Amino acid sequence: MGEQSRLFEELVAEGSAVPTEGWDFSWFEGRAGEARPSWGYAVSLAQRLAGATAALDLQTGGGEVLDFALGRAPKAPAPTVATEGWPPNVARATALLAPRGVAVVASPEDAPLPFADAAFDLVTSRHPVRANWTEIFRVLRPGGTYFAQHVGPHSVFELVEYFLGPQPDEVRGGRHPDRERADAEAAGLEIVDLRAEKLRMEFRDIAAVVHFLRKVVWMVPGFTVEAYRPQLRALHEQIESEGPFVAHSTRHLFDARKPSP
Repeated sequence: MGEQSRLFEELVAEGSAVPTEGWDFSWFEGRAGEARPSWGYAVSLAQRLAGATAALDLQTGGGEVLDFALGRAPKAPAPTVATEGWPPNVARATALLAPRGVAVVASPEDAPLPFADAAFDLVTSRHPVRANWTEIFRVLRPGGTYFAQHVGPHSVFELVEYFLGPQPDEVRGGRHPDRERADAEAAGLEIVDLRAEKLRMEFRDIAAVVHFLRKVVWMVPGFTVEAYRPQLRALHEQIESEGPFVAHSTRHLFDARKPSP
């Protein structure tokens, strides 16, 4: 086995072995990087939490972002509740957030929220799979706020299309902020602020690519190393000879309000 082939197999094995639970991306340090939006969502979230009396964090993942924000908020709302749909993340978020007094509720992303009408004055989410605007409106109190960072259209599509080929316009244009604005307004929310940014990403070795596609499973549905081994090997050789594989993520910040009577 040649040196390049040995390195490829070692990196693929490493990327395949890293646990995928939660939204802690610290393993990627030095192997992949992504520019952060200028608005600083987690720090801004801490400020919003400090002014709330009852907060709900939707699709919290492993609870890492909410935990960071609560640790920096001068005071935390009581109650603070989080939802999550993937069982391994429910367990991870519970272990992380329970010491802060946060209840984590297992709730599928596409199910009605298991909370009473007008239960919260702040609803938040970082990178929800989808926003159920009708349910968000229902659980917000009049005058309450939805504050969230969403994944935008054709995010990281340089990597997606490397593996899947050119994607149709309806796939590339999904999650567009204008479309989500229209859906939010149709549900009854008022948009206070909506801003979007395109951000540079770099993948510096094939282990980072493998772990990313195992962790963010909707990028290349059904991804396995064996199914995409030829593409992975070619991409490994490209990175080794030309440097990091560059892609771009898209993010948009929502600040929406439920009107008061």
